[in-house]
Amino acid sequence: MLTIWGRANSSNVMKVVWLCEELAVPYQRIDAGGAFGRTKDAEYLAMNPNATVPTIVEADGFTMWESNTILRYLCATQGGSSLHPVDPRARADAERWMDWQQASLNAPMTTIFFTYVRTPKDQRDWAATHVARDRAEALWAMVDGALEGRDHLAGGFGLADIALGPYLHRWFQLPVTRAPMPRLEAWYQRLLKRPAFRQHVAVEMS
Repeated sequence: MLTIWGRANSSNVMKVVWLCEELAVPYQRIDAGGAFGRTKDAEYLAMNPNATVPTIVEADGFTMWESNTILRYLCATQGGSSLHPVDPRARADAERWMDWQQASLNAPMTTIFFTYVRTPKDQRDWAATHVARDRAEALWAMVDGALEGRDHLAGGFGLADIALGPYLHRWFQLPVTRAPMPRLEAWYQRLLKRPAFRQHVAVEMS
């Protein structure tokens, strides 16, 4: 059985658990990171020297870290070709959004999320948060535009949706002003119809 190391409220762990549910991959999840610690223990560092979550471990001891790489790996080994197409252009269409999530979207969304959810009120940096909100809104507007004529970000439901899904949920739940983006909202509503998204991603923020 696949083991997923990482706490349930981590956006990166959410991605991996969501994919496992979509692919019906049996797994067990072990709490690690944040309040649970463990990531600085020698045993964990031997699996993932970054001391981050998630890390997956297969039955034969094979380990893998970096959430979006884990998504690609699981699709390749667990019959997920419908979620990660073989056709080079279709695959690149999805993977550019996966890379964009890490390179562009992650930073401003993390700033906003930490401000409202994990930082005490008297320690919040509002100036940085307002800048991050403006940046995040501009980035989500790009996604809204890319969704024109599409039900999902890279055509059919797949890894692009899974990579961005946790951030999308947070964007609509965080107490910030948001410009109207009807295609983005419709995409969010479509994802909410997926049981695994509702159970593991569209949860109370913590």
